[in-house]
Amino acid sequence: MPRLLWGGSNRCRFTFSTAVRTLSYTDRNFADELAAFCRGSEVPRELSAAVTAILADVRARGDLAVANYAAKFDGAKLRSREFLVSGAELAAAAKRLPPAERKAMREAHASIVAFNRRGLGRAWSGRNRQGAQVGEKYDPIRRVGLYVPGGQVPLVSTVLMTASLAKIAGCPEIAVCTPSDSRGRVADGLLAALHFLGITEVYRIGGVHAIAAMAYGTESIPAVDKIYGPGNAYVCEAKRQVFGTVGVDSLPGPSEVMIIADETARPDFAAADLLAQAEHGSGREKIYLVATSPAVVAAVAAEVELQLGVTPRADKIRRVLETGFLAVVVGKLEEAVAVANYVAPEHLELLVRETPARKLTRAITTAGAIMVGNHTPTALGDFTAGPSHVLPTGRTGRFFSGLRVADFMRRTSIVRYDRASVRAGNKVVAAFAAMEQLDAHGRSVAVRVQKP
Repeated sequence: MPRLLWGGSNRCRFTFSTAVRTLSYTDRNFADELAAFCRGSEVPRELSAAVTAILADVRARGDLAVANYAAKFDGAKLRSREFLVSGAELAAAAKRLPPAERKAMREAHASIVAFNRRGLGRAWSGRNRQGAQVGEKYDPIRRVGLYVPGGQVPLVSTVLMTASLAKIAGCPEIAVCTPSDSRGRVADGLLAALHFLGITEVYRIGGVHAIAAMAYGTESIPAVDKIYGPGNAYVCEAKRQVFGTVGVDSLPGPSEVMIIADETARPDFAAADLLAQAEHGSGREKIYLVATSPAVVAAVAAEVELQLGVTPRADKIRRVLETGFLAVVVGKLEEAVAVANYVAPEHLELLVRETPARKLTRAITTAGAIMVGNHTPTALGDFTAGPSHVLPTGRTGRFFSGLRVADFMRRTSIVRYDRASVRAGNKVVAAFAAMEQLDAHGRSVAVRVQKP
């Protein structure tokens, strides 16, 4: 991020009943204040230590530890043979699904498949400068594990946004973990979506112990090669800690949204979209409003307060607003670009005029997904637009991208030299072998060009 003049914070009261923390781009301490707010999503030491302990316990005790944590965290008394959801349960849930929900599922799936088929890797072959045949091939990852949150908010759409991509890639084995309620039941919508996609290996466990089971394997749950999907701060930290034992897609934790708004933004639209992401309700969500004037901030804050009065999850949302809502006032949209590229938001909405929106889309390079215009709420991307909603959070968008089909595949390079091309490459290898003092490397090529 370029060196900027950033500044201190203040708390502005509008009709909003909780103070809106507001920063001005031109304030002296803006960089420090924004960085401090972003650091608020970092994992506390005690959380990391708790995750480490659970992972070690599951690795050591397997099914017994998984059952203990299912009882402790979900209130579900499960025996190891009950971890796996039966095919009959999947089919029954699909039958109970109302026709309107079944239709919505099919519509969303069609958009997801149409978008993500374009991301399939294509094998290719050609000749390099020395005449050797070179190329690449793509293979699906053999066994993948999908994590689907299912606690307070059963994310039915996450099934479609992960399993559809694994199916397109052709992964031979797809295992899914999702938590149950205290009776061991999984939400019908989740099971129906899994049945719709033909997923048969589904475990009614969630949380850190589910990540541990997929990473290390237990007596009942075979280990996977790579883990995918969003989760709360504990699940995200668990994925970080098991990386290396298995692959992980990214670190998609508690939800984030940033809205960049000028005077053309509809305050009611912006407020609704901020509340939608705060609605996840873990308390660790981050919502940002980057506005071109204090008046825009005031108008959106007033709408937030109005809409809170008719929102069922208002108490949970208000807790998020109190700790995870930051407004930033910028003087020009170039400053908004700098803020967005620093934060690397999971979802970015551009509620600005058409021409600036095009410029912002090109200039902002770290967002997980960009929604353009007053008529493109994040919820469309969450459910039906086509791209996967599994997106990087916590500033990891600086180096991670959103989930795509390529993440379910491995790329392998292929090289084939013959007598003529190995002779052409010998001088290059000999020079590097001398520079790096790796004589055997050079000899392994030279022996092939020497006369018998």
